[in-house]
Amino acid sequence: MKQKKIPMRMCVGCREMKPKKELIRVVRQPSGQVMLDRTGKAAGRGAYVCPDSACLERARKSKVLERTLEAAIEPEVYEQLAKELDARVQ
Repeated sequence: MKQKKIPMRMCVGCREMKPKKELIRVVRQPSGQVMLDRTGKAAGRGAYVCPDSACLERARKSKVLERTLEAAIEPEVYEQLAKELDARVQ
């Protein structure tokens, strides 16, 4: 049986390639709203972050998430991401 190809994506925090399912997607919708994409299928420009608070903090400090999505990111979105990370760790 042929092995299925695993889609890989790069974390914007640590710049490592990882399987897409292990990462959290943040998306800028066509309307300009930035939000978490739990399905991984929402329309818009996406960026991926490791489920690791250090990667999220690195992406936040360097504003790489904002540059990747080409949009300003509200503090609430970072708070949502932090909560998502906590939920995944437990």
